[in-house]
Amino acid sequence: MALPRDLAACHALIAQLIEQLHTSQQNQQRLEHRLEQILRRMYGHSSEKLDANQMALFAGMLEALKAPAAPAAEPTPAPAPAAPAKGHGRRRLPADLPRQRIVHELSEQERPCPCCGKTRIVIGEELSEQLDFEPAKLSVIEHVRLKYACPACEKQAQSPQITTAEKPLSPIEKGLAAPGLLSYVIVSKYSDHLPLHRLERILKRHQIDLARSTLGDWAAQSAEALSPLYHLMVQDVLGSRILWTDDTPVDVLDPTIKNTRTGRFWVYLGDPAHPQAVFVYTPSRSRDGPMRFLTGWGKDQRVYLQADAFGGYDCIYAGLAGGQVIEVACWAHARRYVYEARTSDVAASAQALAYIRMLYDVEDLARQRFEQQAQAPGELPLSAIRLALRQELAVPRLAEFKAWLDAQRGSVLPQSPMGQAITYALNQWDALNVYVTDGELTIDNNASENALRRIAVGRANWNFCGSDKGGATAAVLYSFIATCERHQVEPWAYLRDVLTRIPATPVSQLSQLLPHRWKKAAASASIPTAAIHA
Repeated sequence: MALPRDLAACHALIAQLIEQLHTSQQNQQRLEHRLEQILRRMYGHSSEKLDANQMALFAGMLEALKAPAAPAAEPTPAPAPAAPAKGHGRRRLPADLPRQRIVHELSEQERPCPCCGKTRIVIGEELSEQLDFEPAKLSVIEHVRLKYACPACEKQAQSPQITTAEKPLSPIEKGLAAPGLLSYVIVSKYSDHLPLHRLERILKRHQIDLARSTLGDWAAQSAEALSPLYHLMVQDVLGSRILWTDDTPVDVLDPTIKNTRTGRFWVYLGDPAHPQAVFVYTPSRSRDGPMRFLTGWGKDQRVYLQADAFGGYDCIYAGLAGGQVIEVACWAHARRYVYEARTSDVAASAQALAYIRMLYDVEDLARQRFEQQAQAPGELPLSAIRLALRQELAVPRLAEFKAWLDAQRGSVLPQSPMGQAITYALNQWDALNVYVTDGELTIDNNASENALRRIAVGRANWNFCGSDKGGATAAVLYSFIATCERHQVEPWAYLRDVLTRIPATPVSQLSQLLPHRWKKAAASASIPTAAIHA
């Protein structure tokens, strides 16, 4: 490249070269940051732990968050003593497990006393327990339908009036699988993440030869039998004042292109008054998915939707779905951007993480206050304690954090990892502050992310859905598995009972089979809700 001769042209070229060098350094930083993210996602730890030495720099800020001394009040009765903390030793085995008592006695030769020779007698016993396991057992249910006839009519040469006893309705008409086996297939695939080809081999060890296609058909037919109850779960979750939602991709086999394409699973978690976990499958991530599901939600009252910053929700917040939906952003998402920038800007990242940590400390303090006043007179709900502490402690911290972000925005490169983290937080700032206005809202959307984790684990085992229909089947069955987990209901026991009863249950009584109501009924009827299956 020819060099210019005049001084002004040289200055211009120097400025151009400096700008190019600066740009190349930014690009290099972005590429290194992106590479680090990819390597961490593939091979690193998923936890976002902080360096204690870095956080020690902000010990003064964290110390200031400690709750102020409570004002003097009338003495109240001492609360009930807290339950002892769980130790690290052997846990007590459940009392409702079947027990086999094996008594070990001294032999006749060991019973005589070595001192006087007289026979020793039993004065007590020492008990120890071992947990045993029996592999799954397959059995055959023979449905014998007795036939009846009238002998008197037959003697008179009339029609003998023959009739046959009715057989109970089955979830799969004329199907080979009983409800217990159907439940085993569902739980194995959608809770324990076993691909059907592995389940096929497991059953073959019991001398039962079933093709994986048959097992897949059983799952689809079970989802169809459960669909009326699934639609009730959808209606119930749409009665919530607050919804938590997230989505995750899944590969779907598409015969038209002889390859896989990307489908989507969405989860919608209802509030405590509508405690369902509903999964929905869509062939793509377009906004039509949440728009279709949430149409009319919030028509009669103001509601809250907590989600990530996906642009497909914007039309819902704008009221295009026919509701008054308020956006609630997720502080875990904002924190993740800051955490990923820690290697490129250590000081700024550590200080931002300290601010966010103080917001989470308020949530921890609310839970501690709630647990300390449990069973005491005038007990406050957790939502009331949260709201009071957020207004007292979190609101001032948010104002300080906002001022710090505004100051940092002008001193970091916009396209740097820290610059992008700051831009994300400021763009979402109004939505990130909504949670402090209502104690029933949560600071983050981790609950829905955790609900989707089962799909991420399963995806590593079965790799892809066989079709869009298979995705819809999975969404129905995941809904029951996740809702059972939410209510600590053993899914195999629940599904076996519900698949047995649902064919003959009237529509008016179907809501009694929802997992949270089933659990209450099962507890009062002493139905075992915790079973071990293999």
